[in-house]
Amino acid sequence: MKKIILILIILFFSVTICLAQTRVVTSASNPWPPFVDPDHPKMGVTIEVVTAAFKTQGYILQHKIIPWTRAVGMVKAGKIDIIPCMWKTDERKNYLLFSKPYAFNKLKFIKRKGDKFEYSGLKSLKGKKVGIIRGYGYGDELMNSKLFTRFPVNNLILNIRKLVAGRIDLTLEDEIVAKNQISKKEPENFKKIEFTRNYISNKGLYVTCALKNPSHKSIIKAFNKGLQKIKSNGTLKKIFKSYGL
Repeated sequence: MKKIILILIILFFSVTICLAQTRVVTSASNPWPPFVDPDHPKMGVTIEVVTAAFKTQGYILQHKIIPWTRAVGMVKAGKIDIIPCMWKTDERKNYLLFSKPYAFNKLKFIKRKGDKFEYSGLKSLKGKKVGIIRGYGYGDELMNSKLFTRFPVNNLILNIRKLVAGRIDLTLEDEIVAKNQISKKEPENFKKIEFTRNYISNKGLYVTCALKNPSHKSIIKAFNKGLQKIKSNGTLKKIFKSYGL
């Protein structure tokens, strides 16, 4: 009987220690299939990768889907720990600590079918009306240029509708993301648009944590260590392959 009690006591303290060592990282972003996909059982490439990386370091990821600008605001205010999928800009480095990149996005312009436009640098955008997504980090050079006019909206699909209707000349997005969203949500418009051959940039995709978060260094360090581990053991490659990437 004493042995049974002793075993139960040991098990109790073991579980208690494990729970104490398990840390929770809160996360938020908007839907961005296939990287963040609320309709996918594992919530998309990004959430699966970030969850796996943190898990190797004893962290549990708790992710919520909210509008992009709200997610950024909550992370900046320290109410949420991380945004799991963000592009790096000089402005953002003023208030965010960035991890090592775990993926890359080829950002391309989208135009109406038959439009002879081809991107060849900022000068090729002169006089154009370009639809952008509010709060996205396209890069300081593109966002500060006075050669063209930017028209912000809340999501890509609104820009696609405006493009097809002739209200804007171009919009832009990662090609994988755009094809995924348009084919699912606006299949009738997919045949009415096409992508430029040239991409604007090949942007790294990062996990970010606000500098004002007292745990920002330890959180990003844990992710970087976990990322290296899932690269080494083949988990990262397996995740990307499962999404056809």
